[in-house]
Amino acid sequence: MAGETTITVIGNLTADPELRFTPSGSAVANFTIASTPRTFDRQTNEWKDGDALFLRASVWREQAENAAETLTKGMRVIAQGNLRSRSYDTKEGERRTVMELEVDEIGPSLRFASAKVTRTQRSGGNGGGNGFQNPTQRQSNAPQQNNAPQQGGGWNAPANDPWSAGGNNGGGWGNPGADEPPF
Repeated sequence: MAGETTITVIGNLTADPELRFTPSGSAVANFTIASTPRTFDRQTNEWKDGDALFLRASVWREQAENAAETLTKGMRVIAQGNLRSRSYDTKEGERRTVMELEVDEIGPSLRFASAKVTRTQRSGGNGGGNGFQNPTQRQSNAPQQNNAPQQGGGWNAPANDPWSAGGNNGGGWGNPGADEPPF
């Protein structure tokens, strides 16, 4: 949408994401990202922390469930989304305005950590549907029982995944036959 203020914030979560559901059943996860700039002081030969920015953020639907399941307090994250202002009245009758981040994309930063990505299965036969699913239907993190080598990339794509032609048996990025990524 034109006129949106899109920003990227890198920082640490101040608490675990709070997952809630609207009366209509939509999931929303709320959390705060603390972003502290660091500069190197050449005179003292030390790193100095600047003033921290504490930014409230929210993420919706299946991504909210994934964020609540994946992200924890203290984790360094990269979040991209639209900056929104919201005004409200305090109990004392004062008008306040706050800035909040409506997250489009979020994930752990790999600068000082590593992560193992597990793709969630989509509802609907061919990637259609509304994208919602019961959390008990998610793909398990448990190791596979068969010892057959996986083909078609470093993750186990669902058979109906549009980005990996043929699921785990020959298509998709990472397969010697694929000559470009799926994006």
